[in-house]
Amino acid sequence: MKRVVITGMGIISPLGNDVETFWNNLVNGVSGIDYIKNIDTERLPVKIAAEVKNYDPKELGLDPSTIRRTDKYTQYALIAAKQAMEDSKLQIAPERLGVYIGSGVGGMDTFVAQTQKMLEEGGQWVSPLFIPMMIANIAAGNVAIAHNAQGPSLPVVTACATATHAIGEAFRAIKYGYADAIITGGAEAAVHELAISGFANAKALTKVEDPKLASLPFDSRRQGFVLGEGAGIIILEELEHAQERGAHIYAEIVGYGNTCDAHHLTAPMPDGKCAANAMKLTAEEAKLTPEDFIHINAHGTGTPLNDKTETAAIKLAFGEEAAYKALITSNKSMIGHGLGAAGGFEAVASILALKNGIVPPTIGLDCPDPECDLDYVPHTARKANITIAFSNSLGFGGHNGCVAFRKY
Repeated sequence: MKRVVITGMGIISPLGNDVETFWNNLVNGVSGIDYIKNIDTERLPVKIAAEVKNYDPKELGLDPSTIRRTDKYTQYALIAAKQAMEDSKLQIAPERLGVYIGSGVGGMDTFVAQTQKMLEEGGQWVSPLFIPMMIANIAAGNVAIAHNAQGPSLPVVTACATATHAIGEAFRAIKYGYADAIITGGAEAAVHELAISGFANAKALTKVEDPKLASLPFDSRRQGFVLGEGAGIIILEELEHAQERGAHIYAEIVGYGNTCDAHHLTAPMPDGKCAANAMKLTAEEAKLTPEDFIHINAHGTGTPLNDKTETAAIKLAFGEEAAYKALITSNKSMIGHGLGAAGGFEAVASILALKNGIVPPTIGLDCPDPECDLDYVPHTARKANITIAFSNSLGFGGHNGCVAFRKY
């Protein structure tokens, strides 16, 4: 079996449209959550989100034809993938390069715009590009075309666990020899009137009106998550292939767990058992030892049920002694919940936390919930010689995903 490393990263996010800006803002506790500016919120029950800022697809490298023919979520994926490939400097036979990029929702802007056109003007005026712009696999298809990736392609759709599952499945494909490198992660552009209304009416979104108090993972005042958007993409590469070409290696990916609660459409299993099993499977494959200094990038949505359930799951997975020693963080306190992109953002953050020996903070954690009693690195980033980083994602439908990275 092959060893797999990370050789490139790219990101479009509420905290910056490149990896360096994203990381600097994350460790400095900068919030990307604000009043929504890109859509009309007059009739919306929620007026706060974590939007991508200063987004100009032309300035970020897309040509006018591509912009016209793609939904925004695909644009995010294309730009982040381009950054990651340029960072990696990967040269590879096309049939050995794959693309595993998923989206939880797909082309929301396109879907709604073309539905309105049909209702107002008739079906004959629906764009012939409607389907290939809207479907949730098309970001992966476009990235494969852009980089001539003729190897395995597997877009994943598991709601909020999408990107983590995509990364985990890509890891397995390389580990077992089906590819030498895979462009992987997630993309989402669902800060839209319809998505906001749906999530809000399902009581998933916070209705707090102050952006500074909107996303409060593990805090007793939490009321729901804040919707985010963007894309987080990494390049996974077989170790010997990376070594032979002298690639810069950020970290090694060493474990992956995938389970399902089989419990409820949106609520987690209260005891956290199945989420814990995903973490246990990851830890076993990663060969976790008592000497490891653990960092956990939590799913940490800021919903009343998720945070206490995830806390319980961490204790079940690692044992209470290790759980209390682990340094845990929720990036969603600053970037909101990117749905299918969330695991991509959080993989980049986990890898950089390992590489730099710095754990980003969970901001806004002023009133800790007694049921959430682990070390969530409140307020300020912390320097620490962590040796392994776990990234958790827990999605609607009970989908649980976890990946682990080690220092290389």
